[in-house]
Amino acid sequence: MISAVTVYCSSSNKAPHEYFTAAADLGRQLAERGIGLVFGGGSVGLMGCIADAVMANGGTVKGIIPKFLEEREVAHYGLSELHVVETMHERKMKLAEWGDAYLVLPGGFGTLDELIEVITWKHLGHHHKPIILLNIKGFWNPLLLFFDRIADEQMISRQHGDFYTVCDTIAEVLDLLQG
Repeated sequence: MISAVTVYCSSSNKAPHEYFTAAADLGRQLAERGIGLVFGGGSVGLMGCIADAVMANGGTVKGIIPKFLEEREVAHYGLSELHVVETMHERKMKLAEWGDAYLVLPGGFGTLDELIEVITWKHLGHHHKPIILLNIKGFWNPLLLFFDRIADEQMISRQHGDFYTVCDTIAEVLDLLQG
């Protein structure tokens, strides 16, 4: 049973409009289904958008932000809970621990780092939680091709696709989360 999902996504306010529309719709639907949000604690970009949508629809949101990003990412003080931690490592550990699944929306270096980390941990048996990539407008396609290439070159196993699920729609994501 998925009661809370950790979402990794962009903190950029310059991301394409379609990503914001999807983040808002996803946040609304998570709240309507009683699935809590765990995220990086920022009020900007897709992070702020999804958190605002969950909160506006009566959902629960836990944010985790390190002190040094509290001002840069403009910490979101309108959440159910905001945890200000000392380091990025502490933030990443709480994000990894507090969700029952990982959902990855479009994002930059930080999002990519978090995605690769949870895939690696799953590969190593550190967790068995679902990892879902929301592939809005084919955003993740180049990375998926790269994963295939490193499998072709035998740096990872052909079963790498077993560690994550790619969804093209929010409906697919919600079906997976609700089992």
